[in-house]
Amino acid sequence: MKRRSFISASATTAFGFQFVPAHVVRAQGDAKTPSNKVRLAVIGCGGQGGADLGAMAGEDIVALCDVDERRAADNFNRFPKAKRFKDFRKMFDEMSNDFDAVLVGTPDHTHAVASLAAIGHGKHVYCEKPLAHSVAEVRAMRKAALDKKVITQVGNQGHSSDSIRQFVEMVQSGAIGKVSEVHAGCDAFREVYCQIRDQQKHQNEKPDVPKELDWDLWQGPTAARAFHPAYLPFNWRGFSAYGSGCIGDWICHVLDPAFWALDLGMPTSVVAETKDYDPVKHVEYYPQGAKITYEFPAKGERGPIKLIWHDGDFGIPQPEELTKENRKVVGIGAVVIGDKGKIMHGSHGGGGCRLIPEAAMKDYKMPDQKIPRIPGGHHQNDWLNAIRENRPAGSSFEYGGTLSEIGLLGMIAIRRTGTKLMWDNDKMAFSNDAEANQWLTPKYRDGWKLSV
Repeated sequence: MKRRSFISASATTAFGFQFVPAHVVRAQGDAKTPSNKVRLAVIGCGGQGGADLGAMAGEDIVALCDVDERRAADNFNRFPKAKRFKDFRKMFDEMSNDFDAVLVGTPDHTHAVASLAAIGHGKHVYCEKPLAHSVAEVRAMRKAALDKKVITQVGNQGHSSDSIRQFVEMVQSGAIGKVSEVHAGCDAFREVYCQIRDQQKHQNEKPDVPKELDWDLWQGPTAARAFHPAYLPFNWRGFSAYGSGCIGDWICHVLDPAFWALDLGMPTSVVAETKDYDPVKHVEYYPQGAKITYEFPAKGERGPIKLIWHDGDFGIPQPEELTKENRKVVGIGAVVIGDKGKIMHGSHGGGGCRLIPEAAMKDYKMPDQKIPRIPGGHHQNDWLNAIRENRPAGSSFEYGGTLSEIGLLGMIAIRRTGTKLMWDNDKMAFSNDAEANQWLTPKYRDGWKLSV
């Protein structure tokens, strides 16, 4: 089978369609690459993308793309045989036939354009969370992945853990009865997520762009603006042009257990309360605290669910059971409330999942394991093995993308602080607020488009 024929075939495979795995095709074509390895290209190989790459280092790393040579230097040196690029579009133009899958580890605002380019070339994709920077981008990525039948994974690493499966089994076996409320949140990195304090500095200072950085490419499809070192390497998460603040960074980790166990789907309403935040004056920033309330309709045998997100100055409420035990509520994680009890857990797959009070946990007998475990809880390997085995990965763009959308709706609610937004999921629109709808679809600058 010719390589181009394989790409065409892979676009009509997976999830119920016949698929010849890439490593088998290469073996048939007398390729020199070891037949059990996935040929991988990486877009964004510093930071979290670099960490993901480290977890996939045993594959055949054929191309590395990064707009910042400073951040990419370690992996450029670690994989000297990989061809280097700054512009992922050139990478696809020059060597699309030389790799099977793509890791996207860029900042949020370029997830969609990079992933859609990969899907358009018939590549399997692992993309960091949140899946994209807007609801319309997520929808486009979900549709493209299904249409092209590529194997995808969102980087909410805890989804492959044993602990999330334990939580799901506990909740679904009735450990706390009928769940009605979830309090989730994160109190970390407050100085990163809220940078309103330096707004004047960001607007007035015009420092030089480092010579190792292609600032124009770093901005990707967003409106062009002057460089400022406050954006890099991590603080871009606190600027709405590039990231989605605390909720965008953490909800895919923290809400994942309840999202799975309760089959939450999408909410019907969302409203935000913020701390010291002016939605007009501070529109490009994240508040120093956000409390966001979602309402999810009843589904199947469960009733409606209220989800309250807490970050920054809004901490997760302290359950009285913990106060009596002289313990503090989790800072990053969730408290899930049922009519027969409560469960508290941490981040990244419900780590430290336990019934509260502690006496309830000591008396509790764990249910039988019904959900298959991922060996070693290795999220990246789950995706790589899914490619090799022609099966869906655990947090596909359908699953992880829907989870990402919940956080993105929360970001819009912050921009409309105090207004209860009614969400029509099928129409992808707020039914009661035309102004809020403008934030659903990104405005790309010339030279960029939202398509495969």
